[in-house]
Amino acid sequence: MSLPRAFYDRPTLEVARDLIGKLLVHVTKAGRASGVIVEVEAYIGENDPACHASAGPTRRNAPLYGPPGRAYVYFNYGMHYLVNAVTEASGRPAAVLIRALDPREGVDLMRRRRARTSGRSADAFGTHELCRGPGNLTRALAIGRRQNRVSLSGGRLHIEDVGLDPGPVAWSPRIGIRVGTERLWRVFVKGHPAVSGPRDRR
Repeated sequence: MSLPRAFYDRPTLEVARDLIGKLLVHVTKAGRASGVIVEVEAYIGENDPACHASAGPTRRNAPLYGPPGRAYVYFNYGMHYLVNAVTEASGRPAAVLIRALDPREGVDLMRRRRARTSGRSADAFGTHELCRGPGNLTRALAIGRRQNRVSLSGGRLHIEDVGLDPGPVAWSPRIGIRVGTERLWRVFVKGHPAVSGPRDRR
C-alpha cells in the first residue's frame, strides 16, 4: 500500500527515519522496478544552507513549498537527476533526498538502464551497486524531470510500506555538500552494502 499524504505531513527528521525500509517503486512501459530505501538525507527550510530553499522561493524549488507527499526531482550539476520526497505543511520548504536503495524488483531492467550511460556491460553491475547513490538510483529506476511534482501516494512513482524491518540505523552528517555539514541529518541502515557513504556512525 502506498504511503498516504499524512505520512509526509510531519517533521522532516521523523519522515526521514521512517522512510528507511520503505519501498520506492517506479512502473514504466519497460516494467516495474523497486528498491528498499536504505539511506536518506533531510533538507529543512530556508535556514538550512544546504537546502534549495535557502535562497527563498524560486521557480526551480517551488515543489519544496508545495503540498507534502510529492516528488521533488531536479537535475544536479548537469549530470543526473535526484529524487526527494517533500515533507511538512505547504509553505514550509523541506524534503528528504533518497540516496540509496537495496534493489528488489526489476533488477535486470536496472542493469540495462545503468549500462546505457556507463560504458559498462549490464552484467558487470553487482546488485547492491545498482542504486548506490542518488544519481545511480534515478538512472536505475528511470526517474527524471517528468516525475517532478507527482504524488508519491499513488500512480507510477510511489513509496510503499511492505512491512520490512530494515535493521539498525544510524545518523551522520550529510555528505556531498559543502555547507550545513554539521547537521546530523543523514540516516541509513548500518553496514548495508548499498549505502553510498560511510556505513557506520561517524
